[in-house]
Amino acid sequence: MDWVVLTYRLPSEPSRHRVAVWRELRRIGAVPLQQATWAVPAQGGFADAISRVVELIERAEGDAIVFDASPHGEAAAARLEARFSEEREQEWKEFVAECAKFDAEIAHEIQIEKFTAAELDEEEQNLDRLRRWFRELRTRDLFGAPSQPDAEHRLKECSERLDDYAQQVFEHGAST
Repeated sequence: MDWVVLTYRLPSEPSRHRVAVWRELRRIGAVPLQQATWAVPAQGGFADAISRVVELIERAEGDAIVFDASPHGEAAAARLEARFSEEREQEWKEFVAECAKFDAEIAHEIQIEKFTAAELDEEEQNLDRLRRWFRELRTRDLFGAPSQPDAEHRLKECSERLDDYAQQVFEHGAST
């Protein structure tokens, strides 16, 4: 697989530009190779995302250079792929942890019998956020990190839990 490598320099001040570039690179799923040098697979929407990062750098009066690159040898390719997959695995684990928090929140609302439309709306927004996050992660996870199937299963459970909670909110509202 070919990769796109970005290396850049930014003025030291204000630091908000460095933070903004770093955050955007993390958001798109880029893998840090060393200071101010990152890589992404040369497929999917990664090229457009790197273009957005270059724009951020240039607006901050920095300098960016983008390379198309192919790792030398299978071992180097495997190391880069492994780094990329490790990053995705960490994201999937964080996603699964957020699903657990969602489940705990719904369980808490049921326990305290908070069956309001406002609470249901809030939980629906939380589930929508999880669904968006899942889609973004799945798009970036080109090599299939080990926790992806578990994350998909957990998201389905969250959806089912919310459906059950919605039914209870409806039943509570219908009986009052």
